[in-house]
Amino acid sequence: MNINEIPKGHLYRSANLLALITIYYNLLEGAVSIFFGFQDQTLSLFGFGLDSFVEVMSGIGIWHMIRRIRQSTDGKIDPFEQQALKITGTSFYLLAVGLTATALYNFYTGHHPKTTFWGIIISLISIGFMWMLIHFKIKVGSALNSRSILSDAACSRTCLTLSVILLAASLCYEITGLGGIDSLGSVIIAWLSYREGREAFEKASGTECNCGGKC
Repeated sequence: MNINEIPKGHLYRSANLLALITIYYNLLEGAVSIFFGFQDQTLSLFGFGLDSFVEVMSGIGIWHMIRRIRQSTDGKIDPFEQQALKITGTSFYLLAVGLTATALYNFYTGHHPKTTFWGIIISLISIGFMWMLIHFKIKVGSALNSRSILSDAACSRTCLTLSVILLAASLCYEITGLGGIDSLGSVIIAWLSYREGREAFEKASGTECNCGGKC
């Protein structure tokens, strides 16, 4: 059956399920990344894990939004979503500051991770999983002609970008053994976290309707 022939009720249930999968996956990914990042003293992996936990808060807001738009065509952000976006934005800003400060300290002290092996494994799993989520979110969002669900897919692309950065930093460290590469990777993750924080506040104020696209 063509996806455009599937009843809207089924499509919204699929969108709701995809949102829940995103939340639970980020919880698991965050916990595993923080554990191995701390154990191996890998700042880029640790920061990646913290970012995943912040994405959980964003995901809860998106899940709430999907449940609401099933019952209404009103595209306005409700108070719960607005508050969730503000908390998410603040958390991303704090994460960006913390990662940048720690990376600069690691540059100064010449810190070297024990290994970035788990960063390679986790990032490869994340790239595959995020690609799959993006694929299905775009299919469902396009079938429903829902800007909000397509916005969620755009946000998942940011997570995919973070995974690629983590993979690149982890691989480069394993090949070269240069400790500064791990710190550089965490600085790039910090920059993306800052950008996500800014977008969260823009969406909360109604000046942005998706990740990276102005209304």
